[in-house]
Amino acid sequence: MNVQIYAHRGSSAAFAEHTRAAYLQAIDDGADGVECDLHLTADGHLVLLHDDDVDRTSDGTGAVAELTLAQLRGLDFASWHGAPIPPGYGTIPEQLLTLPELLDVLAGAGRPLGLAIEFKYGADFDPGLVDAALDTLRLRGWDPETSVAGNTSVSFMSFHPGAVQYLAEHVPAAVLCQLLEEVDVAEVREELDVGAAVGHAAAFLLRRAMAAGEKLIDDGVARLAGPGVEYLRANPGNGERWVRAGRTLRVWTVDTAEDLALCVAAGVAEVTTNRPREIRELLGAPLDGV
Repeated sequence: MNVQIYAHRGSSAAFAEHTRAAYLQAIDDGADGVECDLHLTADGHLVLLHDDDVDRTSDGTGAVAELTLAQLRGLDFASWHGAPIPPGYGTIPEQLLTLPELLDVLAGAGRPLGLAIEFKYGADFDPGLVDAALDTLRLRGWDPETSVAGNTSVSFMSFHPGAVQYLAEHVPAAVLCQLLEEVDVAEVREELDVGAAVGHAAAFLLRRAMAAGEKLIDDGVARLAGPGVEYLRANPGNGERWVRAGRTLRVWTVDTAEDLALCVAAGVAEVTTNRPREIRELLGAPLDGV
């Protein structure tokens, strides 16, 4: 089975996530595609960042939506990782990427690549981010029917069922991925730093959203199923049902031989990983239990 490898925020085990170096390394590592998250700056630019703020992944502080692109360019998004940037992978100010700059990086690969764009939302869905991304892609020659721009095949992902439903009005189901995660109350409480009652309430809402997402996959609104590896481990029947129904399984974040063996045995077609080179090597060797 030919498993496609997507580099999670680039080769983010090697270099800081979402940086030019991480994506150039992913291409060099032989990844079949890359994954990214998007945020809008205060002046309307689409930048590649996971968090709502820059505190974790830069030497600055503040909400992305309140900073201009020029202000973000003045921050160091690479050094926190500890890996020096090699010659040819850009300077520190060049590590922050906009969506058009990522498309340029992928175009320079000289071979077909996939781009999986994730849209992150809390409880509420606002179509502005999706609309901005689709407009940017159209300006780069993206064809909505094939979802291809040059050498890059684009797919779209979200945990939020409302975002997936909105995207379904604009892109083919074959390139639309409903993301799913296993909901653990203890982890929810720790992440939100809340007590038992609030933690259980938040977990209930997350489980309800996951159920709505599962239905979108069952109904074929999204033909890409995007479970986390722990979700797949806890819900093997869902994975089996979706494979039988002709859905494509794209599982995140697969960084170990054990997780990769689980995916191969489950008929997973695509894996998202922080370590594309290592996963590529593992796919070329026998996997325990497969």
